[in-house]
Amino acid sequence: MNLKLAAAVTLAVAGLAIASTSAFAATSPATATFQVLMKINKACTVTAGAGSNIQLGPVAGVDSTAVNTSGTNNISVTCSKTTPYFIGLAPSNANTAGAGQMSGTGSNTDKVPYQLYSNSGLSTVWGNTATSTTVGNGVTGIGTGLPVSIPVWANAPSANFTPDSYADTVTVNVNF
Repeated sequence: MNLKLAAAVTLAVAGLAIASTSAFAATSPATATFQVLMKINKACTVTAGAGSNIQLGPVAGVDSTAVNTSGTNNISVTCSKTTPYFIGLAPSNANTAGAGQMSGTGSNTDKVPYQLYSNSGLSTVWGNTATSTTVGNGVTGIGTGLPVSIPVWANAPSANFTPDSYADTVTVNVNF
């Protein structure tokens, strides 16, 4: 009976060993997961500068027909895809309706008035009341991720001022 008991114990231990080996056996391959993450924030850039200057002259100071002298040029705006943007133009006198004044040089105190427009017919004033959610008196667009060339027009109603070179600086505000 001891021999039978010993054989039974041996078989039980062997079975337990086989059962525990299969219960703890690793599967191949072992797996886990992770994520690759990126947050893309909306963004816009604007390009202006000397290449965007609007020339309204030269005009002869004695030319009584030198009225409503206008010119145009472009600014460039790049905004991330699907990003709505609203552009305001602010002359240096901070006029929110886009009515600026060009100053002469040296002791010349004359100021040549001008108006900014968003269309070639000079009927839609372009000012600086745009915000990040509304166009105001600005210009709007939707970003594509590529640069967009946007024309700007300026008009000076008269050239009856002291002969000189006149200039003003306009700030382009792209709200998004």
